[in-house]
Amino acid sequence: MKSFSYYNPVRILFGCKQKYIANILKADGHSKILLVYGKDSVKKSGLYDEILKLLKDADIKFIEHSGVSSNPTLLHAREGVQKTKGVTAILAVGGGSVIDESKAIAAAAASECDVWELYEGKEPTDALDLYVILTISATGSEMNSGTVLTNEETKEKLSFNSPLVYPKVSIINPALTLTLPKEYLIYSAVDIITHVAEVYFTAEEHPKIQNRFCENIIKSVIKTTDELLKNPDNINARGEFALCATWALNNLTSLGVGEYSFPNHMIEHSLSAIYNVPHGAGLAVVLPAWLKWFYKNTKNPQVKRFAKKIFNEKDAKEGINAFEKWLQKIGAPTTLKELGIANGDIEKIAENVDFVSHRWGLKQKYPYESIKKILKLMK
Repeated sequence: MKSFSYYNPVRILFGCKQKYIANILKADGHSKILLVYGKDSVKKSGLYDEILKLLKDADIKFIEHSGVSSNPTLLHAREGVQKTKGVTAILAVGGGSVIDESKAIAAAAASECDVWELYEGKEPTDALDLYVILTISATGSEMNSGTVLTNEETKEKLSFNSPLVYPKVSIINPALTLTLPKEYLIYSAVDIITHVAEVYFTAEEHPKIQNRFCENIIKSVIKTTDELLKNPDNINARGEFALCATWALNNLTSLGVGEYSFPNHMIEHSLSAIYNVPHGAGLAVVLPAWLKWFYKNTKNPQVKRFAKKIFNEKDAKEGINAFEKWLQKIGAPTTLKELGIANGDIEKIAENVDFVSHRWGLKQKYPYESIKKILKLMK
């Protein structure tokens, strides 16, 4: 096991705790905030009215920034920054997209720079305090320091990390996910599994405790997804699913493993940047294809272990096939065609990925021709 340093300052409140958010903001000295959320779901569920009442009762002023899309965009984030005059904190109500855009706004507003500069490598110097009420469990953004944003003009989907954008408090109430459409559950499950799988397969070392931790998260996601597709009101399954999402990307799975990478996310970011496909749907297409390419080219024993531990298959290829069949069973796409992407677009996608690979430091491991081979496995 490699040596490591671990720090995570996020306070997690699990359960029906959103009623405390105004008191928390007030105790931290905030009297004017930016309220960031998506579109209609937060209002249809009644959560919006509940939050407004809490803020008004606590005499906390707020400015609204609504309309965050499932792939948050640069132009919309810039609009959010323009609304932050006099604001000392952001309350993000939603899933990973809302949280990611809120992180971008928090850092750009306090650092007095353009949002996109942060994604091009500029280090933020400060950030507004960020608070989260989670309504979609998938990205783990509620307990990490990362954020992803799409530049709709250049078709680039990039990320940045900074300890300044860790949320101060994240409220995870599984009951708030009860009204989500089935597709959100499916795509979220794939996103969680991919977060874990990226570390599990690409890590420099594979300590037994970390292998088992990753495997338990993946198995729990598969089990709870199957349960929730049969019974969406199973609140205990929703609770386990939510914690899997949080643990999958708060850096716990990567402790002691040394170097690792996120090639599946790198490839998918190009799909969603160019075609605006849901992130989890894109990953469902990318991950099985990448696994086939990865095992053929590396014979990495982790793939065989994955087959045995997750699907009780002795052969690595059979394990990959079992995973692909599970994705199809739950209703996730597994081909570019199902995403509405023509096979003839492979070179355009590969060129976009090739550009991103420079930023991610993966150009040597994933040259242009390798990317094309992976994409061709998605037909």
